[in-house]
Amino acid sequence: MKRFTDKVALAIVLIGVAALSACTEGVLDPKGPIAAAERQILFNALSIMLAIVIPTILATLGVAAWFRASNRRARYLPDFEYSGRLEVLVWSIPAMTVLLVGGVAWVGSRDLDPRKPIVSTVKPLNVEVVSLDWKWLFIYPEQGIATVNQLTIPVGTPVNFELTSSGVMNSFFVPQLGSQIYTMAGMVTRVHLQADQPGIYRGLSAQYSGSGFADMRFAVDVVPAEDFARWANAARSSGPVLDGPAYGDLVKPSSPVAPFTYRAVAPELFHNIVSSVMQPNVPVRLSYSASQREEK
Repeated sequence: MKRFTDKVALAIVLIGVAALSACTEGVLDPKGPIAAAERQILFNALSIMLAIVIPTILATLGVAAWFRASNRRARYLPDFEYSGRLEVLVWSIPAMTVLLVGGVAWVGSRDLDPRKPIVSTVKPLNVEVVSLDWKWLFIYPEQGIATVNQLTIPVGTPVNFELTSSGVMNSFFVPQLGSQIYTMAGMVTRVHLQADQPGIYRGLSAQYSGSGFADMRFAVDVVPAEDFARWANAARSSGPVLDGPAYGDLVKPSSPVAPFTYRAVAPELFHNIVSSVMQPNVPVRLSYSASQREEK
């Protein structure tokens, strides 16, 4: 019997280790203040629910054990219909659970409003994001460069993202940095993120957008500020220019797309994408209809 118990305990430990090992590179392994705060909300809500679920499970097992057929001490009450105290207990506990979990989620989500800037003594980095079919365009307006499927940011620096879509609704998500946010054509959404540890993190689309959806992934390369400056200078020295015709080629549906950079970006390109109006002398169509997307 003892040997069987030891095997069961070992199996539980191995299953637990395997389950926890899958938490890397996800929301339970945060690398920034926003993701860490979101994980704390998750843990707080889980703790509140477990405080109810565990006693309920134990009470269920206790009732089943006490009222088993072989227990002669248990009272059999076939005519029992109503108990006010039981009603209060049964309804008050779920009500308190809903209030506590709702309160934790509301307060936490209010503090983590995506539009709320991150308080920091470091000057934030501005990045403009465009979701395309089926790739991501990142424009660095202050550096005058752009990248495709590659996001490089300095460690410990707040990043102010402005996001839009070239056509189909999409979703920008870096699990280890937090705050998934939608992108929509003709609209600008905003989110503020920060990475506190150098590394390469996984970014993805969390909204199905067609046959190339599975390839809408990008790497977030978090580097020291000095390395970021060197990277930006290197990007300005090579690569094509992202102007109207180049954007017209880029916006065409394609996947998978290897990461690459643009050494320069046409002025106000992001705002022209949002308004779907390019420079008057550049006849470029900013988006494709659903039928065109299927033909591509």
